Amino acid sequence: MDPGRLALIRSGTDEAPQRLGSGYLIAPRLVLTARHVLVDATGNLWPAVHVRIGHHCGGEMTYVRAEVMWHPDELDVALLRIDREVHLPGAVRWGSPAGTAPLRYQGLGYPLAAKGETRAPEHLRGELPPLSGSHNSYVLDQGPAPTARTDDKNAWGGASGAAIFCDDRLVGVVTEEVHSYGARRLIALPARCFTDDGTFVSLLAKYGGGPPRMSTVGASPPRAKPFAERTSAECELEQLLAPLFADPAFRVGHARDLARDLGYGTDGYEPTVADLAALVMAHSRGLASLGEAGVRRVEGTAVRAAWTHLFGRSRLLGASLLSLNEHEALIALLRRVCKQRPEVMPWAAREALRYVVLPETLSGAQFEEQDLIGVVEALEELSDAESISGGTTPVPVLLRLVEYVAAAMDDAALGDELRSWSSATAERLGVQSGALGERRADAARWRQRLISPVARVVMEVQRDAAAAEERYRCRILLARGDGSRSVLKDVESASKTPREAARCLNDAVSTACQEPGQGDQVPWVTVVVDRAGLDLAVDEWEPEADDFLPAWPIGAQYRVSLSCPELTDQRPDRESDQQRRWKRGRSVTLATGSACAGKRQLMHLLQTDHRDTAQIVLHGPATQRKSWLVVCLALGVPVVLWDRDADGYEDAERLRSLAPGGPPETLPERVRHFRSHSAAHPDQRRARPSLVWEPEGRHPQSESLHLRDPRRGTHAS
Repeated sequence: MDPGRLALIRSGTDEAPQRLGSGYLIAPRLVLTARHVLVDATGNLWPAVHVRIGHHCGGEMTYVRAEVMWHPDELDVALLRIDREVHLPGAVRWGSPAGTAPLRYQGLGYPLAAKGETRAPEHLRGELPPLSGSHNSYVLDQGPAPTARTDDKNAWGGASGAAIFCDDRLVGVVTEEVHSYGARRLIALPARCFTDDGTFVSLLAKYGGGPPRMSTVGASPPRAKPFAERTSAECELEQLLAPLFADPAFRVGHARDLARDLGYGTDGYEPTVADLAALVMAHSRGLASLGEAGVRRVEGTAVRAAWTHLFGRSRLLGASLLSLNEHEALIALLRRVCKQRPEVMPWAAREALRYVVLPETLSGAQFEEQDLIGVVEALEELSDAESISGGTTPVPVLLRLVEYVAAAMDDAALGDELRSWSSATAERLGVQSGALGERRADAARWRQRLISPVARVVMEVQRDAAAAEERYRCRILLARGDGSRSVLKDVESASKTPREAARCLNDAVSTACQEPGQGDQVPWVTVVVDRAGLDLAVDEWEPEADDFLPAWPIGAQYRVSLSCPELTDQRPDRESDQQRRWKRGRSVTLATGSACAGKRQLMHLLQTDHRDTAQIVLHGPATQRKSWLVVCLALGVPVVLWDRDADGYEDAERLRSLAPGGPPETLPERVRHFRSHSAAHPDQRRARPSLVWEPEGRHPQSESLHLRDPRRGTHAS
């Protein structure tokens, strides 16, 4: 790139310039620029074009008039012929980016952001990622970038027409700014789109530019920094690679193969071990890809152990689990899974990874193909299970999921391909075949048995004290009949408004209803709260209305009850008390009346005449109801109903239509009907029932997996 060839272009009329852009002198009388710099709003060329050639660092500027010689309608590019020759040493060399690795680029232009008293030139520089953009465009990720403007003007306005260079070869012309990237990204028209145009070639030949011979431009592989500037991870990786690649011929061969796979040029590339470490660190899949080729030629247990140790350190070195080939093959297989059975991925994930907080996109009933890459990358980052006896490599979370997906598929051939992929990847990582076989056996047993239906959707709710508005941290789980649970939404996610939490709950219920084996059973919603949360009117939370149905409270859609396990942690006898009351007193209901004048009287009743009573209806003063409720729950009463709007005993009549003394088994559904009627007739003053319902006994524990659960950091709680 020659600064002396920089051109400032003004088009319009002789009296008033209307457009300003940039250009580059590619021949003594030809300036390359963007077509839109030269036309008005209707697409017609402006009659007058004035050009200033040169850069203030290079001495004199040359001021000339110009006329448009070439401006193809289908491309945003143009050639200007200036009215006299400007001779500069050297010639323009043309290029086309090759490979997939990002290239460094540079250029010169006159953007609006650089405007002072006059337009000052700006040195454009950054990265050109060949994998971004389209066939007819290059993406330019600008390093130094202006702030996006808030008016209707472009911060980069005026840079259009600037020539872009990679490795001192002109590869494109700037044509537009991408607003969605906040003035950090530009688009360029590739030079290969016009250098073979007959008119362009003839004009270049006529005016002394010579034929535009294209050559490929590839990014050079990264080289090691000076020792003092290397990070601790780079130094550790170099030490780990040194004994594996001590042979220069072996090292150069593998390094060139890897560099080529990563999209770099390899001519003359003969790296040191430090250079190889820099190459591996430049791409998250570099280490796995290098190892995939390296372990094929392993001879001896010591070398195999060194590779296994290296893969075990990969996450700490910032490397991904899978190689380029492994990742590409897995994505292709899982795309076929999504096309055949889109429900399998979330279904298998909830069974295989019960103790793992799943990515959000695996929380639904079905899985979208476009989410595959993000989910695979998220699961690659999750910690594996802890090492099993003997210090062998554990089975990664991702491979465990693949085994379950393979077991769930009706397409036996696809299942076999998934298992083959899993076996090959496990072998490369150094996972013992027996360990993977145990996961495979777990998956086969899961596939053979009837999937336990969802018994309840559990939403744990906690007030976000740090938020100014009413917001809650929520965790949503699916609790199954066999006692197992799987996490759908985790408490670590951002806190939610009541409306957002209700929408998440709706999604979870929809997910549960669509699971295999669920049938027509509608899950029960249990809202887990602490003592302070017993006052929450969660049943009245409403998700957003849609185009067809009005907003409707969740308590009118599902059986919604509260649970407060916090008291069990503080009073261990509570659980056995609950079991006794369920067993002996489910047909007895205590409704508090005026004879129950305080907390001590209530405690007396619950420890004598109503020691086994399972159901209590709390009537009484609103000021005492909370303390009475805590007494009931602490003494193991599993079912407690009250009207949170009641002021005293005289309001007991408002709950009569609920038949609170009826069978406890149907009470949650009676409460749902009551809440639905209240939502349908908001003008009628009715009770606002709250219901605590603690489950009867403990669910049986699900069959445990052979290997231990994931390390801390991936647990649901």
